[in-house]
Amino acid sequence: MIAEIKDGINFLSKLSFRKVFNYAQLVFSYIRSQKRGVSMHKGMPFSLAIEPTTSCNLRCPECPSGLRSFTRPTGMLQDTIYHKLINDVEKTLAYLTLYFQGEPFLHTGFLELVKYASQRKIYTSTSTNGHYLSDENARKTVESGLDRLIISIDGTTQETYESYRVGGKLDKVLEGTRNIVKWKTELKSSKPYLIFQFLVVKPNEHQIEQVKILARELGVDKVLFKTAQIYDYENGSDLIPTIPQYARYTKGKDGKFVIKNSLENNCWKMWHSCVLTWDGKIVPCCFDKDAKYVLGDINKQSFTEAWQGDAYTDFRKSLLKSRDQIEICKNCSEGTTVWA
Repeated sequence: MIAEIKDGINFLSKLSFRKVFNYAQLVFSYIRSQKRGVSMHKGMPFSLAIEPTTSCNLRCPECPSGLRSFTRPTGMLQDTIYHKLINDVEKTLAYLTLYFQGEPFLHTGFLELVKYASQRKIYTSTSTNGHYLSDENARKTVESGLDRLIISIDGTTQETYESYRVGGKLDKVLEGTRNIVKWKTELKSSKPYLIFQFLVVKPNEHQIEQVKILARELGVDKVLFKTAQIYDYENGSDLIPTIPQYARYTKGKDGKFVIKNSLENNCWKMWHSCVLTWDGKIVPCCFDKDAKYVLGDINKQSFTEAWQGDAYTDFRKSLLKSRDQIEICKNCSEGTTVWA
């Protein structure tokens, strides 16, 4: 609880009048758009996700990076693209996630990306599989100013862990976690706020209570249980958990599985955030893993031009009319994470 309060205070300390006013504009325009059924938008994004790389060391079965199944190029984010974006949005941006697909610590300049945003009073977060948190990297991570670090840990034994995190070593993840906790202590830093993310699937659901205990023993601040996205879920999957609370899908009367989300014709994310791929493409959200809905390109225009452009306006309009017809929305899990 104390760590959570400190994290909240840390986030609030990065806000400015301009950021708060910008957020109010976003909320107001979103509410008006819902009520009128037309796309009305004011303000710049309050949060962004930027992809350092699509490369990954693991082979997770429901992940495009792990399956090596992308239909878009694989590569590393260049400083020129990153700096151009941050310089364009730093006055209004409050929350930056340096992660989309891939393992961010495989980007050789990843912690420099963190520093660049942190120095501009932007709250920074990332998600990692935890295999590259050596003692030296852990120290540099704490020193970088990173505000939030999410470590994926989908099992408390090697056998369970590797059933989803194919090619992963649980010992490496635990060692990396200990290194982060150690350097937070030695450097007298409350950052990064440290989270264990547990992707609940059928093979690991029996270890939900165990991971809570493990997190407390290691000094992790929070545990987040996340539902798993299954691409071919209609006929069921060995990964769909039996505990309804942690399943994104439910069996219908015809025996087929359906997603629980009712897909109402609105989406707050389309008003306050978006995702930038490593090569500068602007896409609506993290469900567009293959960048099928490109709404702008930072190589050809400023972010502001794309955010306020015709492509974004048309996409927001389509959400308000028939969201269930948009492919990336059909597997949306908005609201299906559980904090322990």
